[in-house]
Amino acid sequence: MERRDVASWLQGPRQTLEDQGYDFGYKGERLGLPESGPGSVAPIGRRLVALMIDWFASMLVARLLFGRDGADIALETLGVFALMTFVLIMFGGSTFGQRIMGVRVIALTGAPLAPLQTAIRTGLLCLFVPAVVWDRDQRGLHDRAARSVAVRYR
Repeated sequence: MERRDVASWLQGPRQTLEDQGYDFGYKGERLGLPESGPGSVAPIGRRLVALMIDWFASMLVARLLFGRDGADIALETLGVFALMTFVLIMFGGSTFGQRIMGVRVIALTGAPLAPLQTAIRTGLLCLFVPAVVWDRDQRGLHDRAARSVAVRYR
């Protein structure tokens, strides 16, 4: 066993393949997006903060609409989150949190999402697992299924 064997395990498969001469390029290159700045793939950190802002906003609205003396409103919160996400992405391209973090969601063609694409993306986002499994362009399974991408707009 050599140091190289242990290092490849610690660094991950991407680093090992890059050391062997494979060129993966930058995130979004395969999609025709710029490497940085407006129009580039939105970083995971921005998208996670945006998701947390949207979830807390949904919790607040659900508590105001459905909350009663400590009642569990988890499903109501998920419903508010789904409705809010669908409507705001459909008509504005981004949710409250995404707007604050400078992220918007577009189709791979660069156009706004169609209603079916938005519904697919929102439904899979609500399942959570598809959103945390992503490809080398940092697109979650929900974005791949909807043929969309989250990009920076500033």
